[in-house]
Amino acid sequence: MSKKCAKCDKTVYPAEELKCLDKIWHKTCFKCWECGMALTMKNYKGYDKLPYCTAHYPKTKATVVADTPEQRRLTQASQMQSQVAYHADFEKNIKGTVTSLPEDAETKRVKEVAGVVSQAAYSRTSQSEPSDGFQREESYNARSEQPRAYNPAGARMVMPGIPAPAQVSQPPPPSAPGGVVYVAMYDYDAQDDDEVSFMENDRIINSERVDEGWIVGTVQRTGRRGMIPANYIERA
Repeated sequence: MSKKCAKCDKTVYPAEELKCLDKIWHKTCFKCWECGMALTMKNYKGYDKLPYCTAHYPKTKATVVADTPEQRRLTQASQMQSQVAYHADFEKNIKGTVTSLPEDAETKRVKEVAGVVSQAAYSRTSQSEPSDGFQREESYNARSEQPRAYNPAGARMVMPGIPAPAQVSQPPPPSAPGGVVYVAMYDYDAQDDDEVSFMENDRIINSERVDEGWIVGTVQRTGRRGMIPANYIERA
């Protein structure tokens, strides 16, 4: 079954098809319903599933509710009832309760590492320092003459008798955000400055859907980014 344009009621072919407002249009027929000004996906405004320009967009009118003493009394009563119900729920279910965290293997490992680091720091600070300069120099020479254990390249040097600081593993860096990848089914020449041209079988990456008939994406072959008609592409 052939597709019909919502404006001229003629057949719409894929090369000139534009989907918007739950309807199908010719690109040349997508105009303001009031003044006939040509519109794009960026400057149109939809009302009752019809396109309008900014100047002729129908103005919506707000319904005015009479502010009477009875209306104000009902509003205040509703607010007080909501506050009473909230405080009652807080006193019954939330206040005084303790939130327990799940203790998995990773949490236990972090606690053990923190304990080892704290004990090592305490043992180093609890050792008394020599009182006079001669004893301090002698103690320094004795420590400097002790043999050092050799570690492979890139590791820290470890002094005998001094516990090595525990190394806490860092979480892996977050992976780069991915997007839906599309493949072009037809060639397309840009019709506006914010659109991009592409060829059949080009890959579209880093895509974001703007409307039912358009997406914003980057053509991997050219590196150019802009508006792309959704009916020219399909998921890879």
